[in-house]
Amino acid sequence: MADHPESKARMVDVSAKEVTAREAVASGLVAMSPSTRELVSSRALDKGDALEVARIAGIMAAKKTSELIPLCHPIGIDAVELAFEERDEGIGIVATVRTSDKTGVEMEALSAVSVAALTIYDMVKATERGVEIREVKLLKKSGGRSGTWTASG
Repeated sequence: MADHPESKARMVDVSAKEVTAREAVASGLVAMSPSTRELVSSRALDKGDALEVARIAGIMAAKKTSELIPLCHPIGIDAVELAFEERDEGIGIVATVRTSDKTGVEMEALSAVSVAALTIYDMVKATERGVEIREVKLLKKSGGRSGTWTASG
């Protein structure tokens, strides 16, 4: 099979783009039983406070996204916020990432949610083996040429 230049993986050239304020919001769910959710929410797990450990892990993941995803640009991150919410089906996670740069922070927000979810999973797996990570998705992005996008539904 011939190698075609247009099919080769490459980092997109953003040098001509304008620096603008950009934001991305992503979410996910760590599904677990009500009893495990209560241990997480009351910060009573043997391993410690899963939500605070997950918050720090999510922030670190956002900052290291370009090291994890091969074609992501390294960018300066102005803010990363993670919020956790008790839900009937488990613990919901929302990550908001902001920057003023030439490219967006969607991947950073998705990385923050994913690693926060994996951290919660790690901290509860001894308590409950059937925990699932679900519904990791981008909710909203703003800034740049394409403006604001919000997920439907």
